[in-house]
Amino acid sequence: MKTSPFAFGDDFMTIAKALELARGETKGIITENTRQNILSNRNCVETIVKNRKTVYGVNTGFGPLCTTLIDGEDTRTLQYNLLMSHSVGVGNYIDPEISMLIMILKVHALCKGFSGIAIQTVERIIWHIDNAVIPCVPEQGSVGASGDLAPLSHLFLPLIGLGKVTYNGKITDSAEVLQLFGLQPVALGAKEGLALINGTQFMCAHAVVLLEKLHNCLDHADISAAMNLEAMLGSVKPFDQELHALRPHAGSVYVAQRMRTLLEGSQMVESHTDCSRVQDPYSLRCIPQIHGASRNAWLHLKEIILIEINSVTDNPIIFSDEKTISGGHFHGQPIALPIDYAALAASELGNVADRRVYLSLTEAGHGLPKLLMQHTGLNSGFMIVQYTTAALASENKTLCFPASADSIPTSLGQEDHVSMGSIAVRKALRIVDNLEKIIAIEMLTAAQGLDFRRPLRSSIIIENIHSLIRQHIAFADCDRIFYPDIQNAINILRSQEISKIAKLAENGEWGMDS
Repeated sequence: MKTSPFAFGDDFMTIAKALELARGETKGIITENTRQNILSNRNCVETIVKNRKTVYGVNTGFGPLCTTLIDGEDTRTLQYNLLMSHSVGVGNYIDPEISMLIMILKVHALCKGFSGIAIQTVERIIWHIDNAVIPCVPEQGSVGASGDLAPLSHLFLPLIGLGKVTYNGKITDSAEVLQLFGLQPVALGAKEGLALINGTQFMCAHAVVLLEKLHNCLDHADISAAMNLEAMLGSVKPFDQELHALRPHAGSVYVAQRMRTLLEGSQMVESHTDCSRVQDPYSLRCIPQIHGASRNAWLHLKEIILIEINSVTDNPIIFSDEKTISGGHFHGQPIALPIDYAALAASELGNVADRRVYLSLTEAGHGLPKLLMQHTGLNSGFMIVQYTTAALASENKTLCFPASADSIPTSLGQEDHVSMGSIAVRKALRIVDNLEKIIAIEMLTAAQGLDFRRPLRSSIIIENIHSLIRQHIAFADCDRIFYPDIQNAINILRSQEISKIAKLAENGEWGMDS
């Protein structure tokens, strides 16, 4: 069911709202007030052109050609050539949903009324969104500085009848789809091409998806850790509320509270209250500190991206025909650094999950059979399953070098420091994709471990989650091909069915709609 319309330029964009718009669950509209603001701002550009006032990108060349003046009659050709010359992306096409997100975020920024765009151009982009005519955008080519120039150029080639689009699941020339709908290409006016391709929307759209996927991993990491703690008869004392009040980092406090909720009423917890063990290994004892630190990184990225997707990030900014400023809002540094931080946080979440998987296969499992299977020797049990988590965790570590630490001058030195934010966010998504697999495997091994603790029962939440896993993945009493089991576990994680069972809704700062 669709929610109430979202007013581009007026309403506050959240991560959840951006995803709803991209998935057709909400419709974006332009209010009359926003329309008038766009028209008024466009008139400023027309006045600049008419009065032959020199303004970068309106009647000058671009980058190192900023001192080259362009005649008024050539301003349309200038914008047309801009989109063509900057369409130099390479590699695979990005996911169509991310292309949709880029268009949505760009429209929202343009509707702020400081970009000098024509209302007809904005309406054409919205037509693409509403009709799911999705531009094909190569993934590589942006250095994340003067905006995401190359990918945004590919994104908006269809406006001028060039490039390719995905329509009805097929990739085709944009000109054919325009002809199908009886539409003509848009004739871009002065400054419009620059308004379209200057900005951080490519980075931000990927970051929106990153935040959603990492949020889901954080949720499931706590759950799989709780399951594994139960299987290994770990202590709940490290999650004590008074303890965490002494070091109240927001993430740690929240994870400790989640662990207490997840394990409330567990017979397994009660079964070893008076055991002789003093403390557990760090991967169990420090779950709030480790998972909580990753949550803090997620929260920091969310706060930064919320500012970014509700900002004007193109160049120059048109305040009036008398005041135009060529600034640096297109530079991706403010988001590149926290994206790299989030990537590190995701990698660490997988690193500690792999340690718990390994721990459950050893004597540290406190009564669990070696390799989580009774008759080993003839059977290898879950030995090689842990190889996979180790491989994924190691791969993630190699991806953790911060892309934002690098800078290569471009544009003949005019753009002498760049953020590489586009590389950072694509890399971060690869890390989270690996993280999903690691956590899914931990759920698989933890479910196996819980079965060896019968007839003891865990909490109601954990038991219901265990039942869901067993609906899709059977207990392993001997060796079999584990690949289908792992794939099923990954599918369960991505479906978010477990989160629904846990009913631990994350509101406020930990939610995506705030």
